[in-house]
Amino acid sequence: MFDALSSKFSDVFRSIRGRGRISEENIREVMREVRTALLEADVNFKVVNDFIEHVIQKALGTDVIKSLEPDQLMIKIVYDEIVNLMGPVDTNIYFVQPGPTVIMMAGLQGSGKTTTCGKLAMYLKGKGRNPMLAAVDLQRPAAIEQLRVLGEQVGVPVYLDLSKAAPHGQVARGAAVAVARAAVAEAKKNGSDTVILDTAGRLAIDEQLMNELKDINSQVNPHQIYLVLDAMTGQDAVESARRFNEQLELDGLILTKFDSDTRGGALLSAKMVTGKPVKFLGVGEKLDKLEVFRPEGMAQRILGMGDIVGLVTDAMEKFDAEETARLQEKMEKGQFSLDDFMSQMSQIRKLGPMQKVIGMLPGMGELTKAMAGDDVDNQLTRFRAIYDSMSREERKNPDTIEHNRRRRIAAGAGLQPNDVSGFLKQFNMARDMMRAVGGMGMMGKMKLMKSMMGGGMSGMGMPGGPMIRTKKSGWQEKKDRNRKGKKR
Repeated sequence: MFDALSSKFSDVFRSIRGRGRISEENIREVMREVRTALLEADVNFKVVNDFIEHVIQKALGTDVIKSLEPDQLMIKIVYDEIVNLMGPVDTNIYFVQPGPTVIMMAGLQGSGKTTTCGKLAMYLKGKGRNPMLAAVDLQRPAAIEQLRVLGEQVGVPVYLDLSKAAPHGQVARGAAVAVARAAVAEAKKNGSDTVILDTAGRLAIDEQLMNELKDINSQVNPHQIYLVLDAMTGQDAVESARRFNEQLELDGLILTKFDSDTRGGALLSAKMVTGKPVKFLGVGEKLDKLEVFRPEGMAQRILGMGDIVGLVTDAMEKFDAEETARLQEKMEKGQFSLDDFMSQMSQIRKLGPMQKVIGMLPGMGELTKAMAGDDVDNQLTRFRAIYDSMSREERKNPDTIEHNRRRRIAAGAGLQPNDVSGFLKQFNMARDMMRAVGGMGMMGKMKLMKSMMGGGMSGMGMPGGPMIRTKKSGWQEKKDRNRKGKKR
C-alpha cells in the first residue's frame, strides 16, 4: 500500500536535504516531481493540481526559502496538506435511542460489500453492540449464503428470506424493502440494537439498482448509509462514489483491499471529489481486518514516517492484557523463559504481517524495502515448528540443548540443525535484552525508547534483525568499531 508513492516522496525530499538554502524555483521543481508521483498513484487530476498549488503557496508563505532546514519544513507542509486532503474524519457511528440503528451498506458487485458487512458486525460486537445482519441482496443466492456463513463466524444473527430471492433481473419490485423492514422488526424482537443491511450490487451502476436502493432509503429510512469501494479500481471507485452520493446522500465511505498492491489514488481523491469522509479501511481478508481510518496515520505512512499511534491502538485491541501483564512482571524480575519468548511471538503475530508492523514504526520505512516481510513471517512459522518439536525439559532448560538434541529437534520440525541454532540464538538475544531492561530505572528505559523511536532500533530479539549485545548491568549502546580507542 502506497509503497511506490512513499518511495517517490522519499526521493523528492532527499534531493533537497542538506541544502543551506533553496529557491522558489527549487520548490516548484520539487512539487513538479510530487505532482507526477500523485498522478502515477491514480489521484484525481483536479485534486492533484489543487494540492500542488496549496503546497507551493504555503511553502512560499512560510519562508521555506530562508529556512536552514528546508526539507523538514517542506515535509511538514506536505504532511499537513495530505491530512487536509483526506480529513477531517469523524469515524463515530451514531446510534439512535430507542434502537435499532439501521446501517445500509451499498456498493458495486465485487467490491467486498458482503464481507465488509461481516467485518462491521464484528467491529460493533467488539465495541459492546448487539448487531444483526440482514440479507437484502436478493439477486444472488450466493450472497445470502455468504452472509449466513459470516454471521455464524462472527456470532451474530442473520435475517434472510429465500422465498423472495430470484435470478438477476427477476426480483419483484418492493421485495428488498419488505426484507429490510422485516429485518428491522426482527431486531426489535430479539433485542439487536443495530441492523446492517447488505443490499444488492451490480457490475456497474444502472437504473434498476439505484431504484431499489432509493426505495430502501425512502421507505426503511436507514440512519447511516455507507458505500463500500474497491480501492484497487482507483478513479473508477471515486466516480462510483460520486454517482452513488448523488442518488443516496451517503454518510461515509469504506475502502476495501488495502492489503493489495494498490496505488492509493482512490483514498487520496475520495474526500475531495465526493465530500464524504472515509470511515474505515479493509486491510485484509480476515473478519478482524477492518481499520478505523485516521488521516494523520495515513499521511505519516505515505511520507515514510510510520504510524506508531495506529500500531499501539491495534496492539491494545489484539493483545491479551493478562498475558502482557504476566510477561511484564517476569521481565521486571529478570525472568524470561522460552515459553515467554514464544508467547511474545504469538502476540506480535496478531498484528498481521511483519512487513506491515515494521512499516508502522517511525524511521523504519526503508527497512521494509530491504527486508522481505514474507521471510520474517515464514521464520516465525519455523520458530513454532522448532518449539513444538522440543521436549518439556528442553523448553524449560534450552541451555542444555547440544548438538545431538539440535539434530533430533530439527528432524522433528522438518528443518536443519542450523535453523535450531538460529532459533536459540534469537531467544538468547531476547532474554539478554529483557534482563537488561528489567534492571533499568525509568530514565534508562526512556533513553532506550528514545533510541528505538529515533530510527536507531536494530532489532528487539525478533527475527529479521541483529541484536545489540547487553550486559547484566543494563542497556549498552552499540560500539563504533571503526573508531580507534585512546592510548593510555
